[in-house]
Amino acid sequence: MLKQRSGGQILVDALQIHGAELVFGVPGESFLPILDALIDSPIRFITNRHEGGAAFMAEAYGKMTGRPGICCVTRGPGATNASIGVHTAYQDSTPMILLIGQVGSDFVEREAFQEMDYRRMFGEMSKWVAQIDRADRIPEYMARAFQVATSGRPGPVVLALPEDMLNSTAGVADAIAYSPVQAAPAAAQLAQLQTMLTAAQRPLVLLGGSGWNQAACAAMRGFAEANRLPVACAFRFQDLLDNEHPNYVGDVGFSINPKLAARIREADLVLAIGPRLGEITTAGYSLLEAPRPKQKLIHVHADAEELGRVYQADLMINSGMPQIAEALAAMPPVAVKHGVSVAAWLAEAQADLEAWRQEPPTCKGEVKLNLWQVMRALQASLPADTIVTNGAGNFATWAHRFWRYGGYAAGSRTQLAPTAGAMGYGVPAAVAARIISQHHGKPRSVLNVAGDGDFLMTGQEVATAVQYGAGVLFVVFNNSMLGTIRMHQEKNYPARVSGTDLRNPDFAALARAYGAHGDMVETTAQFAPALQRALAHIAATSLPALIELRYDGSMLTPNAGLEAIRKTGLATQQSK
Repeated sequence: MLKQRSGGQILVDALQIHGAELVFGVPGESFLPILDALIDSPIRFITNRHEGGAAFMAEAYGKMTGRPGICCVTRGPGATNASIGVHTAYQDSTPMILLIGQVGSDFVEREAFQEMDYRRMFGEMSKWVAQIDRADRIPEYMARAFQVATSGRPGPVVLALPEDMLNSTAGVADAIAYSPVQAAPAAAQLAQLQTMLTAAQRPLVLLGGSGWNQAACAAMRGFAEANRLPVACAFRFQDLLDNEHPNYVGDVGFSINPKLAARIREADLVLAIGPRLGEITTAGYSLLEAPRPKQKLIHVHADAEELGRVYQADLMINSGMPQIAEALAAMPPVAVKHGVSVAAWLAEAQADLEAWRQEPPTCKGEVKLNLWQVMRALQASLPADTIVTNGAGNFATWAHRFWRYGGYAAGSRTQLAPTAGAMGYGVPAAVAARIISQHHGKPRSVLNVAGDGDFLMTGQEVATAVQYGAGVLFVVFNNSMLGTIRMHQEKNYPARVSGTDLRNPDFAALARAYGAHGDMVETTAQFAPALQRALAHIAATSLPALIELRYDGSMLTPNAGLEAIRKTGLATQQSK
């Protein structure tokens, strides 16, 4: 006869079978049986300060490892707070499982305390939503949750757990560990791809999406090298190829290098491997025209339903990233038979990238705090495999354009950022990245680049970093405004400022109040010593450090200051 176990114990045992290491969450009375079962489990529960931070940490775990990040929250307010992480996981195609304590089955449909219908709430932002009403079905539901989250296009799964179900007992056998399922390219498709690549004079590879691992990235690198192909990376997937690699030519997203944008439009073949080809990666569907691009298009994606959704590609291949990468690496290199040399095409793209990385206009002349030099100092002082995180805002442009991501290094990604554009992502993602690497016995250097508004969305997770000894370096760009929205205001309603000014705290003092190291700089000369103090503190204590960059709002983007943007907006209005 099978041993009787509580629903909470059966669920925690299932998590362990499926390889869960960490659970991120905020404790709630609706899932006390889970918390109790975790005491005797090797799985660690990381206590967050807000469910939004917990969900972001679980999403970051999925991005970093390729395995589902686990988040556990209470019903009602806990679930709604966590929804931002679920939405991010859905748009970013990240494997994640959100476990929500639910009201007891005897109270359902009475609008009981904090009761919600999670199928309706999460239906549009997850791959599968379900409620487990019987303890003896927990192994079945949990196996399916891991399977759905990781197969095809990865994404989030939401499971509601009634309180009485978790407290009930059942004698049930455990399931076996999940095994992700991915499609692979057919021989005929690979032959057609090779034919199209052989005929191309100006080919370009665009990498993106999730489902990559270190072997797949290495295989794709070999394919690009063998065929002398320029490789661009989609928005916030810059780490799929080492940015120092000679075939890397830049990132495709907000504030794209205009010469790279022109090169994509001029390409006669775009080989898009992994990205959904959404609004941001295609610059509002302008780099590739919908539904039929002018360029020949090969689109490879893990989800068959994504292929042909917006673009009618010349060749559509349903495949997981490891499967397509391995097949392309084994393909004989194509020969350049006529027209413009592909080698020259690549060399021109490399030169464009190097010029784009040079000191931008807003940093030249009398600049009190040169943010370009700040990024150069960070790059010079931190290891090549540093994990860099950020949320959303104009500040992120400095990292996207000037940080050289180290590629898929040491078994994980080195860029953790939300393609969904969620503010507040970077702080909890950085804390999660450091905790994950420490859990594996190999602490990684982690840098969070945050804007002032971005940091204040989830900055309380610095307390989580202190509690768990997560030595993250936080760099806060403080210009006392919501810079991205201010930029759009000045373009469309010049000199009419509404709602975008911020009165901020002393970020360095706030960090010290949490128990971290805090420093503030206002000039370029002050930054290098402050950086060395921060790094020394992290090395000596394993506790986080924060450097506040305090500067005026004139330096909105690398290319344009506040006054220039306002003048452009005024000129546009006058011409109407």
